[in-house]
Formats: sequence, C-alpha cells, structure tokens
Amino acid sequence: MGAVKSKRVPRAVREQQMLDAAVLTFARRGYRAASMDEIAELAGVSKPLVYLYLNSKDDLFSTVIRRESESLVAAVRAAVEPGESADRKLWNGLRGFFAYTAEHREGWAVLHQQARTHGEPFAREVAVVRGEIVAFVTELLGAAAKEAGCVGELADREVAGLAHALVGAAESLAEWVNCLSEDAASGEWAHPSAKDSAATMMNVVWAGLGRMMGGERWAPSGLAGQGSRSGVGG
Repeated sequence: MGAVKSKRVPRAVREQQMLDAAVLTFARRGYRAASMDEIAELAGVSKPLVYLYLNSKDDLFSTVIRRESESLVAAVRAAVEPGESADRKLWNGLRGFFAYTAEHREGWAVLHQQARTHGEPFAREVAVVRGEIVAFVTELLGAAAKEAGCVGELADREVAGLAHALVGAAESLAEWVNCLSEDAASGEWAHPSAKDSAATMMNVVWAGLGRMMGGERWAPSGLAGQGSRSGVGG
C-alpha cells in the first residue's frame, strides 16, 4: 500500500518534500555530517529515489541553496511597495528580511553558515544571491541620495559602500537574533521581533545616511575638514 501511495505523489511535490528534509538535515547536522539515508528517511522515501530525483549529495546541496536563496530574495522584494518613500522602502525591505530569516531559520542557517564554509561552488552561489540583495539595497539608498540632492561619483561610492555594510550588518544581526531565539525560553532575553531588528538597522544606517546627505563627514580628531565632524580619539 505504501508503494502504491508513493507513486501517486506528483514528482514536483515529492522533490519539495526531499528538499525540505534536506534543509532540516543540513542545518542541524552540517553538510559533511548529513547523510542521504537520513534525508531519505525524513522525507519518507527511499534513498535511491533521492538519487534519482536530485542526483548526488553535492547536487542536492546546490539545489537547496538555490531554492532558499530565491525564496529569500523574493521575500525581501515582495516586502517593498512601489511608490513609497526611500526610507519606507528600506524599512519594509529590512522587515521582510528579518521576518523571513526568523520564519525559515534552518534555510537561513544553510545559506549563512553551511554554504559559505564549504568552498566552491556553494560559496559562489551564496555570493550571487548576496550580490542581488546588495544591488537592491544600493538602489534604495541611491534613490534616497538622489532625493536629497547628493549626486556624483563620491555619493555613488559611499552609497555602494554603505549598502555592503548594511547587508553585512543585517546578516550578523539575523544570526544573533536566531541564536537568541533558541534560548528565549530561559527568559533572560526578550526575543527581538522583525520590527525590532529592522528598527535597529534603520536607527544606525538612516541616521548616518542623513548626515552624509547633509554633507557632514567624520574625520579623526585634528584632521577634520570643512563640513566634517571630529571623532573621538586621534
């Protein structure tokens, strides 16, 4: 009866079940320790069927990375409404990012922890999706710079650098928040929501961006030029 029932499941559905099982296994066990036997058992299928549908373990891991990457990018883009102000777009994009990583912690662990540490081609695939997100954030920040009348080569370079810094900071914050959520039951820390995390990033980035757009620049004490603000220390 089990074999007959298995044949009635469409291939596309069965593949998604295998990929779901693979995400959980890779996230919990790590890429090297995860076994195809464990993935097959969790998916409720035979190991030969996993190989038939998804080929090797390397191919399976690559497929998982692509699926989770595409889902993350889609979630961030879907959170941004056309026609909104630049700050609102960035705010909603950050909320979409933190909401997604909180709701898909295993998938985020595969992308942020597993895929990056096992070399090519996995790290390259993650770099591609990260580049898409950086480009999207650069576009949002560039729109804000244009609205503020800050244009030119210097503005473009600073916006690009800020976009890379923002994405990196958001990734680190998401990792910290997701690790924190695992210990939230202890009551020692309140679990930050996606809104809280997005507000943290906006308070840091948008405040700094506002100063940059106003022509204010930081410089070490004693070296501050016109339109710059002295920092602490020398």
